[in-house]
Amino acid sequence: MRKTRTERNKNGIEMPTAERLQEELSKVENMDDFFGKEGVFARLFARTMEQMLEAELSEHLGYEPYEAKGRNSGNSRNGYYDKNVRSSSGDVAIQVPRDRNGTYAPQIVAKHEKNTNELEDKIIGLYARGVSTRDIQDTLNELYGVDVSPSLISKVTDKVWDAVEDWQNRPLEAIYPIIYLDAIHMKLRQEGQVQNTAVHVVLAVDLKGHRDVLGHWVSDGAEGANFWLTVISDLQNRGVQDIFIATMDGLTGFSDAVHAVFPKTEVQRCIVHQIRNSLRYVSWKDRKAFVTDLKTVYQATNRETAETQLQHLAEKWNDKYIFAVRSWENNWDELSTFFNYPAEIRRLIYTNNAIEGYNRQLRKVTKNKAVFPSPQAVRKLLYLANVNITKKWSMPLVYWPSILNQLAIRFHDRFPL
Repeated sequence: MRKTRTERNKNGIEMPTAERLQEELSKVENMDDFFGKEGVFARLFARTMEQMLEAELSEHLGYEPYEAKGRNSGNSRNGYYDKNVRSSSGDVAIQVPRDRNGTYAPQIVAKHEKNTNELEDKIIGLYARGVSTRDIQDTLNELYGVDVSPSLISKVTDKVWDAVEDWQNRPLEAIYPIIYLDAIHMKLRQEGQVQNTAVHVVLAVDLKGHRDVLGHWVSDGAEGANFWLTVISDLQNRGVQDIFIATMDGLTGFSDAVHAVFPKTEVQRCIVHQIRNSLRYVSWKDRKAFVTDLKTVYQATNRETAETQLQHLAEKWNDKYIFAVRSWENNWDELSTFFNYPAEIRRLIYTNNAIEGYNRQLRKVTKNKAVFPSPQAVRKLLYLANVNITKKWSMPLVYWPSILNQLAIRFHDRFPL
């Protein structure tokens, strides 16, 4: 009795048997025999694809080949047509079955498509990690012998655009206890000129303690604080009703933009940004001593002690560095908000480190892109990068139950029961 060269998997699709695999592998003499365009992998891939297409057609028709119930059924098999398919094994020729009525539409490799999903996934995966179009071409050619054009790469990555729009416009939670606001800058071609453009980012912590990036907004050229008002309004339009604490840098008008939409939100200016800004006025020879005195302010145990230390700072350094000290005095209300909270919450809000860490990961992806051709290209890449980054954000913040209880006490009249 003749041995079969295929066997059916759990989905009913015929796959090569172990005997056939062993037979094919016995012919391999070098790596090209295995991975080359005419190698074992390519031949097995083509045969497996054809078997899967046959199974699709059988499901479409409702009967297997040569079954009696197929007679006079109104539709039948009608031979094959040749198709070249790009996969990770290179360009492979396969035969696609067709039906007489022309109603069968292949799902594995759709009509007029030449790429398998796995090749598209590889292109999108490389693109999402910031690999340039030229490097994607070279990588696919060197590893798999597949020649892809820049237009094909663009076409494949454009398929995620609907997902980008859905993500950017998705409904949000009604309440976020903490949000962080920051921006990254990249070069974007607009109206024929390359401009350094801000991309505004909002990172939030929800009531379950999970981090969530609420969106990326590419600036339209408006002044920083004015555009932030657009961003905050968008959050409200997407369902946000209240924010307890917003942490941000010291951009002029920033807190006004937040309070225009969420008047009850408490604002905490980033201490790290404030330190950097004030040290601009201090000479190198005095910086170490100045920072030592400054630490007694922002590392104080409570607001009263911090204000006393700020007075001492002014008495010691006002004569030499009045602007450095005055920047703390003028913004003290928003710099000292974190003193209202216990240590666990202070660590979360006194600095923008959480969102700066996220932005650093975005920059790793965008650093190979000298100039983006459009805002859509920026949003597409940042969305794909975000998908990779947030895969690891599966756990709530450390000590979140304790933090949530403290927030519930502090914001008892606004906290959902």
